[in-house]
Amino acid sequence: MLTYNLNNTIKTPLYEQLYSLIKKDISTSKIKKGDKLPSKRLMARHMQISVITVENAYNQLNAEGYIYTVEKKGYFVSDISRTTSIIKLKKEEKKENPVTTRGYFADFVSNRIDIQGFPITVWSKLIREVLSEDSGRDILKSAPLEGIHELRYAISDHLYYFRGLDVDEDEIIVGSGTEYLYNLLIQLLGNDKIYATENPGYPKPYLIYKSNKAICVHIPMDEQGIDVGYLKKTEADIVHITPSHHFPTGVIMPVARRYELLKWAYENKDRYIIEDDYDSEFRMYGKPIPSLKSIDEIGKVIYINTFSKTISPSIRIAYMVLPSELMSRFRNELYYYTSTVASLEQKTLALFISRGYFEKHIYRMKNIYRIKRDAIINFIKTSSASSKCEILESDSGLHFLLKIKTDSKDEDVIDKAEKEGIRISTVSRYCFNRESFLEYHKLEHQFIINYAGIETQKAIEALKKLFTIIFVS
Repeated sequence: MLTYNLNNTIKTPLYEQLYSLIKKDISTSKIKKGDKLPSKRLMARHMQISVITVENAYNQLNAEGYIYTVEKKGYFVSDISRTTSIIKLKKEEKKENPVTTRGYFADFVSNRIDIQGFPITVWSKLIREVLSEDSGRDILKSAPLEGIHELRYAISDHLYYFRGLDVDEDEIIVGSGTEYLYNLLIQLLGNDKIYATENPGYPKPYLIYKSNKAICVHIPMDEQGIDVGYLKKTEADIVHITPSHHFPTGVIMPVARRYELLKWAYENKDRYIIEDDYDSEFRMYGKPIPSLKSIDEIGKVIYINTFSKTISPSIRIAYMVLPSELMSRFRNELYYYTSTVASLEQKTLALFISRGYFEKHIYRMKNIYRIKRDAIINFIKTSSASSKCEILESDSGLHFLLKIKTDSKDEDVIDKAEKEGIRISTVSRYCFNRESFLEYHKLEHQFIINYAGIETQKAIEALKKLFTIIFVS
């Protein structure tokens, strides 16, 4: 049904306003030739105006040839294609050049993955199966606040076998991305608490906590992870860490440091650790590092992970495991929320995990990434620039660091690389309070090679260009 906003407060009669609006839609082909207009009475009732107003508008359109009448059938739109083409031509002449996003020859920064390994056939089959078996009973309903039971059970099972975590499905909350979960956490824990984040570190948690009016402090990193001694000197209540593969340094926190951090949390009932297990699945050699939550004995660790890196960034599904006390508070205080992930996607993912496809997919992707990583690292080690490069890696995650001996400033190299179609970043860019951060200069000239979404040969060609920019130009 056609709907227009008419203004009673201006001098232009309502019928003229209606006439002009319909005329515009016909001229721009929003209403196409041959389309039937609503009857005068139906239009009047829908628009809550008089029938005579609609009749006057239709009469004017008819008189000008925009519509015509068919006896006992109604009003129809005329063929004004010649006029319309002229209008379109004039609009195209006035149209400004569209703003285009620059395409990079190689992008070492974006959060892309290798899409060639995605099991699209399996995923499509599972979607069809869910649609066929469900028949709209559940997928058209809102999912429970925490997420559907099948998915939470599948995640619980996966965590037990893959991460050594024995958690009940009732402790799991599913949400559309980690950003959503961070926002839930700050409402649950309170913005009157002081939140600590890693420095250098992934900026998004800090930005979300700060946007929720919480006080944030930055804790420096050392070769074993977050500096617990420094943390103790602050009044932080909550600390957000990535112990299994820190971004951007790649540091893996050893068990002694993990126990030291747990001891800090155990000393105060209001203290909690948010363990962001981002990238933990991709340990290229050996078993995955056990999670911090797996050694937490009294419920001080909040575990968060996402399927964005393991499956696809477009599948906006993440989850967190809350200690039982916080889960009770969540149900009592945030009961008014609804699930942010469609039931169809949740059911599909539940089948993908429970039938073993997810585990197979991870192993397949690890093999793809391992081959790509080894080829890129081998190129660096055998290149003419090898004597001026040091590869910093921990056999984990989908990026490594390339430390380069140069006097050029990081920002200058980044700018020059961008002009050559190479998007790259450095550890120094992820430092907070650079002016007062004592460790800042030690972290310069460490380039982040995020290789997951780049073809191997393209990554190698980009590194050749980068070496030319740094050592030749």
